[in-house]
Amino acid sequence: MLKTREESREVLYVDEPLPLVSRHDIAVLEARVEEAPFKRTRLCVHHDPQDRLHEMFIVQSPRTYIRPHKHMDKAESLLVLDGAADAIFFDEAGAITSVVSLGDYGSGQPFFYRIGEALYHSLLIRTETFVFKEATHGPFDRTRTVFAPWAPDERDQAGADAYKLALIKQVRSVWVPS
Repeated sequence: MLKTREESREVLYVDEPLPLVSRHDIAVLEARVEEAPFKRTRLCVHHDPQDRLHEMFIVQSPRTYIRPHKHMDKAESLLVLDGAADAIFFDEAGAITSVVSLGDYGSGQPFFYRIGEALYHSLLIRTETFVFKEATHGPFDRTRTVFAPWAPDERDQAGADAYKLALIKQVRSVWVPS
């Protein structure tokens, strides 16, 4: 079991020099996800927001709303460990350009992607939990993430719920799983 420090209800940081992540550590994140304010939890295996490489194990639920966003001047990769989700990619105006159904390695679905340019993206979770490892460049700088102006802020619960429902309907009516 990893020694961690709690940054917030949603964020834990590893507090030891050699992080060895186990199934138990992911289970701790899964147990916390429904009580987390935005229905997501993460275990940061980098030690500090100023680190040059950020690696995180993230758990999200179907109730998680990920506001479409893009990252300026940095890459991001996602590796699915468990569960299923739709990765949605948008153009600058908010039109869906592609949907990729993700699953773990054994699912036969794509289980990894890497975004190397500023591209609006989001996730719709399709299983009880979706567990993935994300890696990106540090240091953490909120100004390097641009949130889609056409999507509601996550603090607007009613707006976020309505947008997410409309997105789900659009994805299900138009896109065939990859």
